[in-house]
Amino acid sequence: MGKQIEIKWLPEPGESNYPAAESYLSLIYDDKTAAAVVSNLKTAPLATFAAKDIFRASGLSLLGISNSQVEKDRGKIKDGKPLSPILLVRDSRNGKVIIADGYHRMCAVYSFSEDELIPVRIV
Repeated sequence: MGKQIEIKWLPEPGESNYPAAESYLSLIYDDKTAAAVVSNLKTAPLATFAAKDIFRASGLSLLGISNSQVEKDRGKIKDGKPLSPILLVRDSRNGKVIIADGYHRMCAVYSFSEDELIPVRIV
């Protein structure tokens, strides 16, 4: 069995992650609500959850490594470059977690280890 790859994380989400989250959330919520959720994400404390648990809670399908963005993120992991934490929103009405930003990073991480603890901001 080969050496396990260490997945590195930035201490905070990147500034570009928040507009990406707001753009995605604007498809689900009205613009005012999406903006408010992103504002809350910016001040939410970092938490960690296992990749497999985030996937189960989101109800999303796992993108394969043939996806170009997932492969790009896998390359960052292999090169030892840190990834940005994931942005999550609890959708209690539907009993799910929305991956507002970081879906491709999540899939890349999962391809290495479903048990990897992923730093997130969650509201």
